[in-house]
Amino acid sequence: MKTVQTTETAVVTLTVRYFAAAKAAAGTAEEQLEVPAGATIDEALAAARSRHDTEFARVLERCSFLLDEVAVRDKSQVVHEGATLDVLPPFAGG
Repeated sequence: MKTVQTTETAVVTLTVRYFAAAKAAAGTAEEQLEVPAGATIDEALAAARSRHDTEFARVLERCSFLLDEVAVRDKSQVVHEGATLDVLPPFAGG
């Protein structure tokens, strides 16, 4: 995928995949988000929250995240074009 240049600002598209309770709260297993180029994981999550209800926001508070299959410790990381952000609620088992 390419970075898209608009008349005002460049945007990047990333895939957000939801699992378990996050999937139920979002009402979908996956969605595409467009965020401004240079957006952080926190900003991408804010864009996702704006698409869904308050239950979704509550679920996100308890989740952990993977960016391109690597655990996220710092949500101020910048997302890049074509990135995949996995949203993983806590779950039991092993």
